[in-house]
Amino acid sequence: MGMCDVYINDLGRFLPNAPVSNDEMEKILGMVGTRPSKARKIVLRNNGIKSRYYAIDPENGEISHSNAQMTALAVCDMARNGRAIDEIETLICGTSSPDQLMPSHAVMVHGELASPSCEVASLSGICASGIQALKYGYMSVLSGQCEQAVVTGSELASAVMRETQFQPEIDSRLEGLEKNPMLTFGKDFLRWMLSDGAGAAWLQNRPNGDFPSLKIEWIDIQSFANELPACMYQGGAKMSDGQLRGYRNYSPEDWLNRSILNVEQDVKLLDEHIIVTSTRALSETIKKHGLDLDTVDYFLPHLSSEYFRERLYQSYRDAGHHINMDRWFTNLTSVGNVGSASIYLMLAELFHSGRLENGQKLLLMVPESGRFTMSFTLLTVVA
Repeated sequence: MGMCDVYINDLGRFLPNAPVSNDEMEKILGMVGTRPSKARKIVLRNNGIKSRYYAIDPENGEISHSNAQMTALAVCDMARNGRAIDEIETLICGTSSPDQLMPSHAVMVHGELASPSCEVASLSGICASGIQALKYGYMSVLSGQCEQAVVTGSELASAVMRETQFQPEIDSRLEGLEKNPMLTFGKDFLRWMLSDGAGAAWLQNRPNGDFPSLKIEWIDIQSFANELPACMYQGGAKMSDGQLRGYRNYSPEDWLNRSILNVEQDVKLLDEHIIVTSTRALSETIKKHGLDLDTVDYFLPHLSSEYFRERLYQSYRDAGHHINMDRWFTNLTSVGNVGSASIYLMLAELFHSGRLENGQKLLLMVPESGRFTMSFTLLTVVA
């Protein structure tokens, strides 16, 4: 088995239910405590998101789709384009929000697909888990271990954003006679940032014959966890010294009263380091691959918020890495921040837009604030 080129030959997506506007969010997620969130309008004004999707039945507040079901539906979206689900040799799924701790997310997706026996792998993490799944699939095909692989990124964030998940914490604070029994900003902030959906890519060792393909040139992933503490976390609590203490150190009562199993973000740490680490990572990637940014036709950055767009542009420019804003392609405002699925949803929209031409270069940027992981991927259009 020798090394071969690897191509993304199709992209699928699934977004659950009807799009949810900014004014409908709190009605669907529910109101925590007795008053509407003070943070909601501030967060929404900064993140620029106008609509998103929730796997929540708006009538009864119950979860309408599991993460595994959404992921399988994104894969099946490619089957409508003539892809044979029965021919999947390797299935790699990334997510930060699996439906259960065990079994792994990918085997649950395989079960939903009911496709023939194949190699399966699950990648955990936050936004980076989707690009890590892509790299696993890329290396599998590149090395000749398989001829085609399906890779996915998906999120069911809303399951832990509903008001029922936070009510025990609010109640416990009221019992303690706290004067301001509100959620911490780090928790309330994320309720208005994250949403649901799934994306998938079909990788093969040969390009499409009658439709454009995306040749994977390289994928770079860099962690800065050796320098920085945890910034976004779930299933733990942050200590005063910055260390993360996992949920196994707490009682089930604490899990409820302190919302230990919900997602939290150290917003100050995010603001201080996300742009700086992304710029550093781009500098390293340019040096490693001899990347000429002038040859990049489309830059697809996974932005968690429009708040970071201009800051990222200026930081790159100050470091000598200029990418004109007219080459940026995102869909954050219309589909929301869907974590590990976001890069697939962006790429799928551009891929099926009819705008891609032979020889064009696409640079993908996926950051993760979990403990600061940055990634860049270079693709070439083959038409």
